[in-house]
Amino acid sequence: MASFLWGTTGTAAQFAPEISPLAIGAFAMGIGGVLLCVSARKSLFKDMRILFLKPLTFLFGSACVAIYPLVFYSSMRLSGVAIGTVVSIASAPLFAALLEYVLSKKPVPLKWFISFVFGAMGIGLLAMGKSQSMLTLAASQHDQVLGVILGLTAGLTYAGYSWAAKQHIDAGANSQSAMAGLFGCAALVLLPSLWFTGQNLFANTVHTSVSLYMAVVPMFLGYLLFGYGLRTTEASKATLITLIEPLVAALFAIFLIGEVFKPVGWVGMTLVCFCLLIQSIKLPSVFEGTRHKATT
Repeated sequence: MASFLWGTTGTAAQFAPEISPLAIGAFAMGIGGVLLCVSARKSLFKDMRILFLKPLTFLFGSACVAIYPLVFYSSMRLSGVAIGTVVSIASAPLFAALLEYVLSKKPVPLKWFISFVFGAMGIGLLAMGKSQSMLTLAASQHDQVLGVILGLTAGLTYAGYSWAAKQHIDAGANSQSAMAGLFGCAALVLLPSLWFTGQNLFANTVHTSVSLYMAVVPMFLGYLLFGYGLRTTEASKATLITLIEPLVAALFAIFLIGEVFKPVGWVGMTLVCFCLLIQSIKLPSVFEGTRHKATT
């Protein structure tokens, strides 16, 4: 559900192109962080000691939260809604798995790897399926390359704060406290930046509606749901499940913005759905049973 809400952000931002991507990202994530802190104020106060037991993890996660919206929305502005979302979200599961392997010493399950292969193939075909006529909307090839680089940075920071939140939850913090702490700290940096970038946020009714929607629905509600999910789900698996976000973004781009996709794009969407299906069924029991017999 969180992924579905996040998938609407790119399309919503396209209805207010005069707003700087830095402004829309800082406002949405910053106000979302404030709302998370207000809603979780009691548990946040109680769990503050747990959060500060790992200060480097807390600061790393907060920095990732602050950087993520700036590079994510800039990526979509430069390379388009579908490609910007696909690159950002598709790279996150790989970065999350690497963080868990390097920092948390957790091996990558076979089921995750199989699912990631199908998901990566799907989003690749999804990006290839974008009509060439729509690709020409980008100002230049340089913008396309820069947009992809920013998208990869967004994927890394997304994985970073997901991993950090999971570390705090595993240490005993409430999921609302973990998300609110990271986002609240990031808001201290994001909201002041609006002094330089936020001139058009409330210029008219459309801009105001888009700004408030982004902050309240995808950011506040979406990350509230994401925090609940992280209670029982590893960061690498959670970010893999959120591959549904570029799928939702692509569908909204097609039906609301008018972007055109070739048949190969629809094949990509099918593969993404298959990736999510693998994560939903009980395939590992077969492998676990085989492994158990081998060890006994």
